[in-house]
Amino acid sequence: MIRVFITDDHAIVRQGLKQIIADTRDIAFAGEADTGADAVQGVRDTPCDVLLLDISLPDRNGIEVLKQVKREHPKLPVLMLSMHMEREFAIRALKAGAAGYLTKQSAPMQLVAAIRHVAAGRKYLTPSIAEEVANALAGNDEQSPHETLSDREYQTMCLIATGKSLSAIASELVISPKTVSVYRARVLEKLNLKNNSDITRYAIRNQLVE
Repeated sequence: MIRVFITDDHAIVRQGLKQIIADTRDIAFAGEADTGADAVQGVRDTPCDVLLLDISLPDRNGIEVLKQVKREHPKLPVLMLSMHMEREFAIRALKAGAAGYLTKQSAPMQLVAAIRHVAAGRKYLTPSIAEEVANALAGNDEQSPHETLSDREYQTMCLIATGKSLSAIASELVISPKTVSVYRARVLEKLNLKNNSDITRYAIRNQLVE
């Protein structure tokens, strides 16, 4: 039996995931969380074989949660869930240690297959995401400007685009406001933008924020 711990900040999504698991004979529900902090504590307290982790959480970015979980539980397969098809999220998640990447638009059977794949020690990507990732890693297509950003710069950009202040971003990333300002300046320079409004427009145009 594959025990799955679910992390998503939307109750209706968690309920849907639990129903899919309940309808599958070899997969069992282990526990759930709606924040990154609760997910980290949950996998400490609850034995599980796979962690389903939303990439967009209210308290911390899913990539940061992933990194902490992998530091504490290096052998635990983590399957990232996202609203985004954007290859950038998939690449960053895989580099941070994710075993797979799945969009929330995927069919239930895709989710079941993904859980089984990562529980067996394999990687899982949908065919469309796999092709995009392969092209990006092979350098077969033009790199988007935001792909040159570090993880912290990328997170800062996305949080600015959602309207959060520098102090709120500092609190969420557990860094100083001065450091956030440094990341913001690097984002503006690398993307050739002038202000926060430009950052927001860029992120929306490239579907980097929900």
